[in-house]
Amino acid sequence: EQSFTLLDTPGHVDFSAEMERALQVLDYAILVISGTDGVQGHVHTLWKLLKRHQVPVFLFINKMDLAAGREEALLAELQEQFGEGFVDFGDTDCADFMENVAVCDEAVLEKYLESGSVEVSQIRKMIAERKVFPYCFGSALKGFGVEELMDKIAEYVQDGEYSEQFGAKVFKITRDEQGNRLTHMKITGGSLKVKALLS
Repeated sequence: EQSFTLLDTPGHVDFSAEMERALQVLDYAILVISGTDGVQGHVHTLWKLLKRHQVPVFLFINKMDLAAGREEALLAELQEQFGEGFVDFGDTDCADFMENVAVCDEAVLEKYLESGSVEVSQIRKMIAERKVFPYCFGSALKGFGVEELMDKIAEYVQDGEYSEQFGAKVFKITRDEQGNRLTHMKITGGSLKVKALLS
């Protein structure tokens, strides 16, 4: 059974500092793009930050209930602004899916031409290496496409590797109702016990 921790950060420019701190502890990101607005200026900033921190990205192209028929134009916009590697994961059973994934890596393409398929483990690796950027169309308001996106994330996320030695990254400081400071961190290795001293 898989377990995910969701860090929901506002995409608005006013929250850039908080959002960038959160990016540093992500194993994967879900970038939500408006189907009606397309690739706006702040999406460029987010994309650069995700690239800088080498975070693999799944894209959810939202509001497609209001942007029906714009799928090809939105894909063309993504490719023009950010390059190749965008693959529609909305229907992984369609005839073109394997080929669209395979062309994102020369070695994978060679194997695909020989066997006619791409292993799921290879697709996971390509996503983790930022060679493939899966996207799904949908509408959060209408509730379509969201469950499909979550299914694809569950299927294609690769388990992280963590060291035995303790390590952690702090990404947020808050206070509880009594005013005690709370430190939110991602454990990157080992374990942390109560009253342990950290240098």
